[in-house]
Amino acid sequence: MRHYTLIAPAKINLYLEIIGDRPDGYHELVMILQSIDLADQIDIQASSTDAIRVRCNHPQVPTDKSNLAYRAAELMATEFPDAYAKYGGVDITITKRIPIAAGLAGGSTNAAAVLVGIDLLWNLGLTQSELEELGAILGSDVPFCVAGGTAIATGRGEQLSPLPSLDTIYIVLAKYRSLEVSTPWAYKTYRQEFGSSYLTDKDSLAARANAVHSGTMVKAILHKDAREIAQKLHNDLEKVVLPAYPQVLQLRETFANQEGVLGTMMSGSGPTVFALCESKQQAEQLQLHVREAIPDQDLELFVTQLITHGIKVR
Repeated sequence: MRHYTLIAPAKINLYLEIIGDRPDGYHELVMILQSIDLADQIDIQASSTDAIRVRCNHPQVPTDKSNLAYRAAELMATEFPDAYAKYGGVDITITKRIPIAAGLAGGSTNAAAVLVGIDLLWNLGLTQSELEELGAILGSDVPFCVAGGTAIATGRGEQLSPLPSLDTIYIVLAKYRSLEVSTPWAYKTYRQEFGSSYLTDKDSLAARANAVHSGTMVKAILHKDAREIAQKLHNDLEKVVLPAYPQVLQLRETFANQEGVLGTMMSGSGPTVFALCESKQQAEQLQLHVREAIPDQDLELFVTQLITHGIKVR
């Protein structure tokens, strides 16, 4: 029975700016997305039936149709009915290493891995662009998770412009296991508090999105200047999440007060906070210092690094 094992990396936001509203109800965004070496493993194999089955080692991850990986398989069956009829269903096993509800695109990267895995399993021969288009049907982060690396994301996050990849910067991630932040709540609250500042006409929205392409963060990435990248970290959603979630603010302040930290920020809508470091040794020392400063067993800390790729076949 044919089988593929795929590595599905998490992602962080190095930059997140909300510039306006979209007709579809989403926000118009400009983001810089970055893959990291913290990853889930997805095992996918042909089933002896036409069923789609999902298993996961994490008890809080659903295995029904609410799981994005399940919906990715369902989408492939719908889009390619002849291949589905020929090859049958799939068994998907998710080994979670990315913390759940963390703002790290764990569900999206699992879905991206399923798209890539079924493409291989069913001999579809899809291009990366075609896989990204399918991913956009599932969610805004899925197209980036397919390709990975470093990219500017515009629209609702699904329109990608690749940047030279970063892979020499180490990071420490911090997240309280029991803490979740609702992404819809974060964006809704931001709209309520800052909607009056939104750009409204198409030309202004396009000009602001284009400005990021030549902005200081992109220049820092082009020069692979870790210190400058750290200085240009930006996330509009911190304006609403940090005041409402003191634990997230505490993590950010704790990172900011440690030696060897180039910069720190919340990723996406949180609650994960990350800090950039120049070396693995500095990152490991930072992990120890934060653990000493916050000796809470609910706090998870990870040392990882930026990487140049998205989904990979093992």
